[in-house]
Amino acid sequence: MSESTTLLCRELSLLQFNRRVLAQAQDVRVPLLERLRFLCIVSSNLDEFFEVRMAWLRRTCVLQPHTALANGELPAAVIHHVAAEAHHIISEQYRLFNQELIPALREEGIYFYPRRTWSEAQQQWVADYFSRELLPILTPIGLDPSHPFPRLLNKSLNFVVELEGKDAFGRTGGMAIVQAPRILPRVLKLPAALCDGHDGFVFLSSILHAHVHTLFTGMTIKGCYQFRLTRDSDLSVDEEDVKNLRTAIVGELRDRQYGSAVRLEVADNCPEHVYDFLLGQFQLSRAELYRVQGPVNLVRLMAVPDMVDRPDLKFTPHSPSTPQLLRKNRPLLDVVRQQDVLLHHPYQSFEPTVRLIQQAARDPDVVAIKMTIYRTGSNSDLVAALMAAASAGKQVTVVVELMARFDEENNVNWASKLEAVGAHVVYGVFGYKIHAKMVLIVRREEGQLKRYAHLGTGNYHQGTSRLYTDFGLMTADEAITADVNTVFMEITGLGQPNRLHKIAQSPFTLHKMLLASIEHETAAAKAGKPARIMAKMNSLVEPSIVAALYEASAAGVQIDLVVRGICVLRPGVPGLSDNIRVRSIIGRLLEHARVFYFENHGHSKVWISSADWMGRNLFRRVETCVPVENPPLKARIIREAFTLALADNQRAWLMQPDGSYVRAEAQDNTAKINLQDTLLHEYEQH
Repeated sequence: MSESTTLLCRELSLLQFNRRVLAQAQDVRVPLLERLRFLCIVSSNLDEFFEVRMAWLRRTCVLQPHTALANGELPAAVIHHVAAEAHHIISEQYRLFNQELIPALREEGIYFYPRRTWSEAQQQWVADYFSRELLPILTPIGLDPSHPFPRLLNKSLNFVVELEGKDAFGRTGGMAIVQAPRILPRVLKLPAALCDGHDGFVFLSSILHAHVHTLFTGMTIKGCYQFRLTRDSDLSVDEEDVKNLRTAIVGELRDRQYGSAVRLEVADNCPEHVYDFLLGQFQLSRAELYRVQGPVNLVRLMAVPDMVDRPDLKFTPHSPSTPQLLRKNRPLLDVVRQQDVLLHHPYQSFEPTVRLIQQAARDPDVVAIKMTIYRTGSNSDLVAALMAAASAGKQVTVVVELMARFDEENNVNWASKLEAVGAHVVYGVFGYKIHAKMVLIVRREEGQLKRYAHLGTGNYHQGTSRLYTDFGLMTADEAITADVNTVFMEITGLGQPNRLHKIAQSPFTLHKMLLASIEHETAAAKAGKPARIMAKMNSLVEPSIVAALYEASAAGVQIDLVVRGICVLRPGVPGLSDNIRVRSIIGRLLEHARVFYFENHGHSKVWISSADWMGRNLFRRVETCVPVENPPLKARIIREAFTLALADNQRAWLMQPDGSYVRAEAQDNTAKINLQDTLLHEYEQH
């Protein structure tokens, strides 16, 4: 088998992941409103897929049409296969929405009212809303030589209107474009009194459809069709032309809204000549056209579950616990000085991590705080604490990654606010994203400086910490904290990389450490000794890591991989990967932790990391991978990241050699095991 056939298509693997998410929306065991939420997550994921991966494929097809991709196919062939699969997924989404979810919601008293079903009272409410909220801010644009086709924002809701007749200036009707205001919600809740006490919703698109005639007085409306354009949203900053990275990013953010078109979504009632006209405007082919039966942006339905007070149709709320040793009033630094602290979010609260920074900001003996920010959200108690520390005169250094995809604007805003209060803000190293999750606190104790660190697998984001599973380690280990300080010095200063004591770091040593660890297990297996590798991550793409795992499998190493999303490795192929098993767990929480285990001749090594096994993480980002050496903490990680995951027969999917997945099923007389439910129950706050 040639090298190219040993790797699966990255983009198709990503779409397979979205099929598994869609399966959550199809699963009747999942609460009904959560099924709707999963349906919206699929749409959100597909938006990003087209904005990033499909856009990259299209650019590659233009620039390198005859260069095979990692899976051995030319870009045009991959685009063809990927588009076909995307069409299938989107068709199934809308079938599920129309034929299963809407009827099931209706049975529970939750209605989406089509225009044709509106009562007189509902029609009056809609008319009032249109006159009050929509009409004053709509700007219809009739297309003629004086009014060329407008530039449309990425993913905005628009309508193409066919007109007949003549207007006030004698112009003959043709086509017009109406752009829905982004500031308005796409789905509105009707007063309960208008819905017989039920929960009733109308789409903004339906409201505009019903009253579009008021925008074109005296003209005949032949048709009105909603559509939505997805654009290439990758930022491109040329190092040679950049004098100020933040200024360059701000400019790129403006241009992102008008990148090259990659997908056109239209309502299924849109006639051929109209969508052909739109395709021509955006220079897209029919393969890039997606006709849908329903709203062209299902993502906006994400707000509906939160507008419906039906706890019985949602997941049971979870109250994360706090370890007993952190509940007392003792300062956290005093606790960490005596022992390492491991938190597993969201089963355990993220609040101690926030409290650690807040206490450090107030502690008069803390002289410096250093922290990385990749994604932190628009409201962050952590950043507020850093600002307070800087205002109090402490040395505060914040490495803000301005190129964190789709969080660039938030990070630019935080950078400005931090600088305004005197924090030292650094934008990292051009060409290398700062993806490491680390905090360093320096405190004066008994006349000497003592360092403390927090390292995590996930972002310092209070919102996602309630939904993403991640590990965070608080430690005063002198070697680890010295390594963290060294990494910060490399990012903020200039010079050759320094030798680290315990931490493995991208782009310098992490890839080498992983290959050496895999090769170590391979040698052990060849010598007839026990050899085992377990790894948990979001994505597995990097070819040399895959090749090393194939070699390890051939030597007899037992390999279990828990990969949530993309996996280009083929498991279970005779003669290639007989001893490799890959599974993906898709549940109410998003599996996000990166954890690596190597048997190491009975002296197991366990690492937690910010890095997936992808080329970008190993070679083009600054990442950290820290060993967890405390025996009880190691045992916890092995059980919670691997033992339960490998036993899960409720939410796990088993990867097949061809890249497809099948559900893991509990066998007869076998206990049903759900990784996430087990940990949610065990860590429930009482």
